[in-house]
Amino acid sequence: MDWIGFGYAAVVIFGGFMGYKRKGSVMSLIAGLVFGGLSAYGAYNISNDPKNVLVLLGSSGLLAVIMGTRYKKSGKLMPAGIMSGLSLLMVFRLLLLIMV
Repeated sequence: MDWIGFGYAAVVIFGGFMGYKRKGSVMSLIAGLVFGGLSAYGAYNISNDPKNVLVLLGSSGLLAVIMGTRYKKSGKLMPAGIMSGLSLLMVFRLLLLIMV
């Protein structure tokens, strides 16, 4: 069971929900649900086959780029900096899973 992947998916969904609750951003809610759902599906795939990292790698990589760009533009650590950092860590973790 890929608990780290499922935890990452939960953080993404929770972040989207908090963006909606605090700022009323429907786009944050939609993005959180979409990327969190893709991440959960990717974690499910990894749980069944540890080398099947494509979905989670793609969703976390895309989220790292999007949130990294937002962080660079705004300079705000919360939420863009933290989310881009977590996504980048997930990408590195998945690349290590492929290599080992």
